[in-house]
Amino acid sequence: MENRMTAQQLKNSILQMAIQGKLVEQDPNDESASVLLERIKKEKEQLIKEGKIKKNNNESYIFRGTDNLHYEQVGRNIKCIDDEIPFDIPDSWEWVRLLTVCSKIVDGDHNPPKGENKKTSFIMASSTNINEDKLVNLEKVRYLKKDVFEKQNTRTNCKKGDIFFTSVGSIGRSCIYDWNLNICFQRSVSVITTLIFNKYLKYYFDNPIFQNKINKESSGTAQKGFYLKQLNHSLIAVPPLEEQKRIVKKIEELEPLIDEYKKAEEQLYELNSNIKDRLKKSILQYAIEGKLVEQNPNDEPASVLLERIRNEKNKLIAEGKLKKDKNESVIFRRDNSYYEQIGKEVRCIDDEIPFDIPENWEWTRLINLTYNHGQKKPEKYFNYIDIGSIDNRNLRLNSKETIIESSKAPSRARKIVYEGDILYSTVRPYLHNMCIVDRSFCNETIASTGFAVFKCISPFQTDFLFNYMQSNSFDRFANNRKNSKGIAYPAISENKLKQALIPVPPKKEQIGIINIIYKINSILWMEFIFYQSMILSTISCCSVEVFRK
Repeated sequence: MENRMTAQQLKNSILQMAIQGKLVEQDPNDESASVLLERIKKEKEQLIKEGKIKKNNNESYIFRGTDNLHYEQVGRNIKCIDDEIPFDIPDSWEWVRLLTVCSKIVDGDHNPPKGENKKTSFIMASSTNINEDKLVNLEKVRYLKKDVFEKQNTRTNCKKGDIFFTSVGSIGRSCIYDWNLNICFQRSVSVITTLIFNKYLKYYFDNPIFQNKINKESSGTAQKGFYLKQLNHSLIAVPPLEEQKRIVKKIEELEPLIDEYKKAEEQLYELNSNIKDRLKKSILQYAIEGKLVEQNPNDEPASVLLERIRNEKNKLIAEGKLKKDKNESVIFRRDNSYYEQIGKEVRCIDDEIPFDIPENWEWTRLINLTYNHGQKKPEKYFNYIDIGSIDNRNLRLNSKETIIESSKAPSRARKIVYEGDILYSTVRPYLHNMCIVDRSFCNETIASTGFAVFKCISPFQTDFLFNYMQSNSFDRFANNRKNSKGIAYPAISENKLKQALIPVPPKKEQIGIINIIYKINSILWMEFIFYQSMILSTISCCSVEVFRK
């Protein structure tokens, strides 16, 4: 699935075929491009005579020598330019510099005038106003007085059919002017009047070879630019005029199919990204609120389970595996409200309780259910788990292991980890970089300090806690601005995370909830695969149809 062609790649492939003479057949009856270029030369000479354009003293002529190499003549100077030619073209085509087939290539004002505070019918636009093959955001322009506009307009003098090309900032976007506007531009846009078919030239600008060229050759520090000299000097593959028209017609025929392909692609993305996750979140929320399985009055209540967990915790403390928590809390219900006791202090925590739970469930803090193994500096070779080791779409460890020698250990490689531990990234918790360590490793395993590590105290179920940590309720806690600090990289401290409230069902109900969740997820996955295959079939049909046409 990862190797599937995207809609943009499909479009790029078509455009590349078009400018290489591979999209439509050549017709031997077509007037050759060389004849077309001769006519353009005479047309430009006439425009010069009429004073409409200036003579270019550096007019170029590109031809193929007897050695089959490409040469360029400027005045009396001739040089081989074969290393500049990006691809082969049909015999009836010709290579030219862009300036050769244009009567005008100018950029906008380099020192734009101050705009008016109120709207006028005279506007100065910039590269930000050109996107998706059209003029956009025309409410965000510089408004000019009539006399100021007329002065500016002497430079660009935009006419219908001109191509607007963004040459600074977001370089390489273009559109064909087809509006009735009093419009001029800042320097970031070049205005092109071409003497070949303007739609063909527009598609030529859009093709990936040309786009890669301008991105590679653009220059500038604060803002990259592909300036007039570079634009004028750009190589253009020119087909016969009738073939230009056939190419444009074919692309326009294929564009609705590409659009259909794109819609199917977007549907697939929506399915992959959102639908399955939303369904899963809904199921999880039902589960953690005690609404997924029926309560059994014969089950050992959660209060007894918590007492057993406390006993097990005291045993771990006695064995030196866990330090005694001086702030251990007990949460209980009284007068239909929740209270928390730490030492001798008792306070109402009703405002912290995120939702109601069944009578035989209990609330507790995450710290009362889990512990970790501490930190150490790794010795010898070790298996390192960092954020990149997590597949956050499937919430599991990647299959690839990272083994590092202790002398090359990252400074963050400190957290001791064992099979069955829960790893939860404390940085940008909304990304859900979390997993259960599902296997043991040959070498000792060390995780980044960017993780909080949780080992569930028996008999609390690791899978229940892991599913709860995926729920909307836990998300809200972890990503709350009071808990998660920072703007670009918000993070929640491990100590704060340990204070999260956890609903505790009876043990048997925990197991029942886990089993139901996994069964539902399996069904959802099967349905997901079914709908995914249908969408992929649509995409495949579109792709085949495009190339068939």
